[in-house]
Amino acid sequence: MSFHVLPAAVTNAAMAKEKWGTLSWLANHELSESVITVGRVMIYKGFSNPRHSHPSCEEVLYLLAGQLQHTVGDKTVTLNAGDTLTIPAGVFHNATSTGDVHAVMIVTYSTGQRDFLPEKAGEKE
Repeated sequence: MSFHVLPAAVTNAAMAKEKWGTLSWLANHELSESVITVGRVMIYKGFSNPRHSHPSCEEVLYLLAGQLQHTVGDKTVTLNAGDTLTIPAGVFHNATSTGDVHAVMIVTYSTGQRDFLPEKAGEKE
């Protein structure tokens, strides 16, 4: 058995900063040889991440702070801090931070090598 400790300095250094928020990978195959992926996402209040899917993995999102309007396929759900959302592989989705504070969440994926497919205009599941 092998295990990995990833200091905050490592995960903070790898933080992706987007116009809509930030994404930090906490565990995945590349960082820790993990068979799942775990990340911390912040969507700035009033902003949305791009609509996308993960063709080869399920996503589980746990909202720590804020509020989200999340589209999943052709449905929209409201998430409040403490809510959990599961998204099947291949379903297009995105979130808009609608609360008074930035939305902060933990996201997990059922594979250590998460994929990301942006939705093209007019594309549907």
